[in-house]
Amino acid sequence: MVFGPKIRAKTEEEIGYLKENCLLVCETLALIASHIKPGITGMDLDEIAEEFIRSKGSVPGFKGLYDFPATLCISPNSAVVHGIPHNQPFSEGDIISIDCGTYKNGFYGDAAYTFAIAPVKPPVEKLLKVTRQALQLGIDMARPGKRVGDIGFAIQNHCERVNRFSIVRQLVGHGIGSKLHEPPEIPNFGKKGRGAKLIPNMTIAIEPMVNMGRKEIKQDPDGWTIYTRDGSPSAHFEHSIVVREEGAELLSDHKIIDESVKNNEFLALI
Repeated sequence: MVFGPKIRAKTEEEIGYLKENCLLVCETLALIASHIKPGITGMDLDEIAEEFIRSKGSVPGFKGLYDFPATLCISPNSAVVHGIPHNQPFSEGDIISIDCGTYKNGFYGDAAYTFAIAPVKPPVEKLLKVTRQALQLGIDMARPGKRVGDIGFAIQNHCERVNRFSIVRQLVGHGIGSKLHEPPEIPNFGKKGRGAKLIPNMTIAIEPMVNMGRKEIKQDPDGWTIYTRDGSPSAHFEHSIVVREEGAELLSDHKIIDESVKNNEFLALI
């Protein structure tokens, strides 16, 4: 992973730009949620997302970055992250992890959400639910004086020790600002009290990537898409946050995505 300069607290103006971008990301994901149904393709969704982002005076944050070819990372079923949108239609029972980024006013936005086309098997529903819970537990640890390891421990403990799922080791969260990926790395595993110290007004993206089966992954020949090695389903939820004295403040907003999911008869709200 490529990172920018050393860890730096953001100004309120910079945080405002980040929040503007993260809100647009979530509005984009909410729009995408309204279109997901059996028969639609990843390429269809990618086209909708890019048109919407550009209509808001922003540009896709991922497209062209590190030569990634699309606006959205679309990773269905056993794909973990970084999936290139394809023209294979989605079907009932599919889960679809979608990661979106925008870039405007010199700053990025970043968030991800795993959608489920109903009906969803109970073990898969549990995977998504546990991943969302783990994200919140990690966010709860993001306060001044805590360390990156405290976030990772909270996520890992809930996913692996409590619920017997697996945390991907090679893929991590990150700082976010004028670069999409800034220090520090935010692993979804770790030990309490270890790693970089969290400081007020630092901005980070927390994004557990959780496999139903084993933690090992493999890369597709396309050079981007990451799959579980054993073919088991994987879930991915992400929030960008700012560390405040009183705790984490969300820059992204999954509630507007949830509302769109709830209004789509083809999707299961988990």
